[in-house]
Amino acid sequence: MLRPAETQAVAGLRRDSAVAPELRPFVERYWSVRWDRTGQPPFRSEVLSHPSVNVSVESGTGPRFGVPLPAVLVHGVVSRRFVIDLVGVGRTTAVKFRPGGFTAFTGARPARDRAVPLGDELRVPARQLLDGVLAVEEDHERAAVLDAALAPHAPEPPAAYLDLLELFDRMVDDRSLVRVEQVAALAGVGVRSLQRLFAAYVGVSPKAVLTRYRLQDAAALIDAGEVDDLAGLAASLGWFDQAHFSRDFRAVVGTTPSAYLQRARSAP
Repeated sequence: MLRPAETQAVAGLRRDSAVAPELRPFVERYWSVRWDRTGQPPFRSEVLSHPSVNVSVESGTGPRFGVPLPAVLVHGVVSRRFVIDLVGVGRTTAVKFRPGGFTAFTGARPARDRAVPLGDELRVPARQLLDGVLAVEEDHERAAVLDAALAPHAPEPPAAYLDLLELFDRMVDDRSLVRVEQVAALAGVGVRSLQRLFAAYVGVSPKAVLTRYRLQDAAALIDAGEVDDLAGLAASLGWFDQAHFSRDFRAVVGTTPSAYLQRARSAP
């Protein structure tokens, strides 16, 4: 979440990591958000998303993403930042799949940068998910409804996908990984084979994923007040120089690192 303090001041966010054992290879966690902007101007929330698919149960003032509410939506991988204007009253409870997890679970890969109504991909009727989630009030109860509905349909995870999960963990945690060749070496495959694996499960290239993780590192460090030198930050995260870092940051986040840093410093 970009500028998390600003969003948390206007919207309630909860994350639930209680996931059924059979779902853990595919599902990272559940999350919920609710807001009430009645009589207030819209608030723009922005997220620098992981390369993951989310399935959300959405209600409130509608439509949302062009779909009448309430609805169950599939959010494909977002190639830039995810932007939503919080208006009126709204509520969302969602399952966040691991990178590649939705495809490993369903055999389908949603289109990037789109939110569309859920079809039969999960082998659970959208109406069942919608009615079950909306029938309970507390966020953790809603997450439990999703968990119980999906767990009986979990397949055996493919071996190639399990290898990919291990690789993602290294890509997230190791900030010294800044080149695709390094990731391919970790996987013990060539760059082309790595690219095919990402295309099959994730739908975006390993370079795009690696850049996304390092940009998330950059934004998180700025939001935490740990950055005084943007050139040093760029170098520490593998950029050749500050100009290239600024270009990539702006292309995805929508503003320059210096402007983002200035806004973070001025936040209450």
